[in-house]
Amino acid sequence: MIKATINGISVEVPVGTTILEAAAKVQVRIPTLCKHPDLDATAACGICVVKVKGSAKLPRACCTPVEHGMEVITHDSDIVQIRRTVVELIASRHPNSCLTCGRNRTCELQALAADFGLRMESFPNITPDIPVDNSTGTIVMDAEKCISCGRCVNVCQNLQQVYALCFTERGFSTRITAAGVNLGESPCVGCGQCAAHCPTGALFEFDETAAVWDLLRDPDVVSVVQIAPAVRVALGDAFGFRPGTNVTGKIYSALRRMGFRHVFDTNFGADVTIMEEATELLERLLKGKGKLPLITSCCPAWVDYLEKMHGDLVDHFSTCKSPHAIVGALTKTYFAHRSGIDPSTLKVVSIMPCTAKKWEIRRDDTMRSSGFDDIDVSITTRELARMIKQAGIDFASLPDDTADSILGDYTGAGTIFGVTGGVMEAALRTAAEFATGTPLAKIEFESVRGLQGVKESVVNIGGHELRLAVAHGLGHVGTVLQRVREALAAGTETPYHFIEVMACPGGCVGGGGQPYGITDAVREARGKGLYGDDERCTLRCSHENPEVQILYKEFLTAPLSHRAHELLHTRYTPRPKYVR
Repeated sequence: MIKATINGISVEVPVGTTILEAAAKVQVRIPTLCKHPDLDATAACGICVVKVKGSAKLPRACCTPVEHGMEVITHDSDIVQIRRTVVELIASRHPNSCLTCGRNRTCELQALAADFGLRMESFPNITPDIPVDNSTGTIVMDAEKCISCGRCVNVCQNLQQVYALCFTERGFSTRITAAGVNLGESPCVGCGQCAAHCPTGALFEFDETAAVWDLLRDPDVVSVVQIAPAVRVALGDAFGFRPGTNVTGKIYSALRRMGFRHVFDTNFGADVTIMEEATELLERLLKGKGKLPLITSCCPAWVDYLEKMHGDLVDHFSTCKSPHAIVGALTKTYFAHRSGIDPSTLKVVSIMPCTAKKWEIRRDDTMRSSGFDDIDVSITTRELARMIKQAGIDFASLPDDTADSILGDYTGAGTIFGVTGGVMEAALRTAAEFATGTPLAKIEFESVRGLQGVKESVVNIGGHELRLAVAHGLGHVGTVLQRVREALAAGTETPYHFIEVMACPGGCVGGGGQPYGITDAVREARGKGLYGDDERCTLRCSHENPEVQILYKEFLTAPLSHRAHELLHTRYTPRPKYVR
């Protein structure tokens, strides 16, 4: 530990602590644009300059470590003027289009401009003329709004290791690009982490709220909506609730007030996923029907990444669709039949924490297994928040409501799908009972929980040792897959039997379509919210869901049946990294 003073206030911090971090410990906020808690400091923006006694230099607080005895001044008239000038310079190559920008009121540059009282342009505006790129249908890149902070490149290259984004040009001409091609022609997998970390509107989800309003206005449409597990512990952030607060009942209520005819829950689809996936795991593990390890397939950005980057491993992927795709297919078949509704009139909207879901619903013809588009529109948590505000709904004051049967009931296993390790744990709960015929005395699997990048453990299922790996954040996947490849090449036993991958750090709770301001503390709070929901559920294993039991008895017959394969399963095709 070393001691220093920040604006005359004593502070004691561990060696290696930056001035920015030390200042936060004594309630001093130093403004930044390029620094994010998830990312290493780049000192790109220059706004966090401070004074250090005895030095003529103005070090940048984000990357300067505190030294013993250091006396730091973070705010005085000189520093304020320097920061104001830096903000003015950044603004001089940024369009003044706040009213039409999707980040209006959540833009960090806009907030700093307001803090420093920018009321006029001090420098000539030199905004570049660059066309908007919406070629992916998931992420929109508006390079005119890029402030060269480097967050998106840092996330894409270092955190996710996708390498779809980079910088081009130099000086005031510096801007983000997809290596000179459209995003749709790049390795981009639509995870949305670039947009989640961008401080401005340079990267943004492809907005489809207007399409949803059109569905709700159409008198000939029977509108159906479903919400993903992680949405319920994140949407509240947009309405002043503490991160991790479970607002499920209020979401149901808001969706009905917006005009949706039927409100379902993706958690039901998660329970069905487990019925299929747990059975698939046991078929491969105990009967040798398929290759090991089995890799989960609920995350569409991970599916896209695997097909582009690791196509040699597609035979190891679970063929089970993601939960929202399952709910969509069942809505236009099972629900339509039981309710006597013409499936051609049904339009399904899924509300996801994920931008890649927008790609998934159009990925191939298996997403039309019902004979129609199984999901018609997929929007993010952020888009839902905007729609609720557009509808004039006082969300915080709403009474709690419930989801509709027959695709709305869920177990605790379904809700933990939204956090890293949750799919693994839910599958183990059911696979263990399927293998032994005996309920588990303890259904929690703590070894797969937490924010460690790769979690490895060994459990016993029906007398068989099951080696597990859980990875979240695509940058952590390579280590796991390399071990698998080495074993396959050597003809030795697989290092893992079951692998769960989520593209976004923390899993869906940290998804690319969630409310802004993501940190590990927020991910942890949202994860606790989902585990709390699990603990409150009377039924905590997917196979215990009565509505799921009826579904199989009356409609699907059994997991992995012919009809189940037709409606609930998909296929994978290795694809080149770049579409040329």
